[in-house]
Amino acid sequence: MEQLQAYQELLATTGVEWGLIGPREVDRLWERHIDNSLAVAEDSECLPGGVGVLDVGSGAGLPGLVWAIVRPDLEVTLLEPLERRTRFLQMAVDELQVPNVRVVRGRAQDFHEKFPRVTARAVAKTSTLLTWLGPLVAAGGQMVLIKGERAEAEVAQAQTWLARNKWRAHVQVVGSPPRTRVIVVKADSQG
Repeated sequence: MEQLQAYQELLATTGVEWGLIGPREVDRLWERHIDNSLAVAEDSECLPGGVGVLDVGSGAGLPGLVWAIVRPDLEVTLLEPLERRTRFLQMAVDELQVPNVRVVRGRAQDFHEKFPRVTARAVAKTSTLLTWLGPLVAAGGQMVLIKGERAEAEVAQAQTWLARNKWRAHVQVVGSPPRTRVIVVKADSQG
């Protein structure tokens, strides 16, 4: 909890100064951003112990850095294309002393490692994310997309891609307040 509070403070100060978090977000950092990330981190079915995670478009570290803080059993890679954001992420990892995180500057389309879990939050529409993230998911792995109220509509719009590539997606609403995530797995995989 202490590390999460230190991370929240880092977001509220340096994150705002560097333009990673809007000044209007400071009062709701916990409920809108950190707690939203925690809703998935606490679900061992979604994130089983010891699994490798790739957070694409990590930005200020949501959800990947939060997951790494509360789940030291995970190996988290934060993939971010913008230099300013990767500098912030590395500074946060160093200051908070989170050993299970690797920060990589790059784009999903140019990245070639595969992970059991691949996530993204507030990066793009589901149909776009599927094309970017699909090649990064290891055999038997899944995408865990943190989405908002348009999740159902976005999944419906992505049905052609899902069917053509033999993936299936389902929307889950969990927690209170409700948090929405989309779980995407190969049609012939468990999960």
